[in-house]
Amino acid sequence: MVHSFSSDTQAFLRYVLDFFNITVLREEERFIYLEKGYCIEIENDQLFKLLSEGSVIAPFNDVEELCDFIRSSD
Repeated sequence: MVHSFSSDTQAFLRYVLDFFNITVLREEERFIYLEKGYCIEIENDQLFKLLSEGSVIAPFNDVEELCDFIRSSD
């Protein structure tokens, strides 16, 4: 499967995560690793998968909803 996303998408996601005070631990290609075992996989410019300990929690096509979900799990 080919994953296609632009660097602008990744930069925008990082900006929104920072805005929501969600700490990024590291980035590896299409993955952004967060605290508490969360990871965001960028599928394409409009689809993000939230993973926890390697298992998919949910897909999101809205970055703000994704961040709200992460923050609500605190």
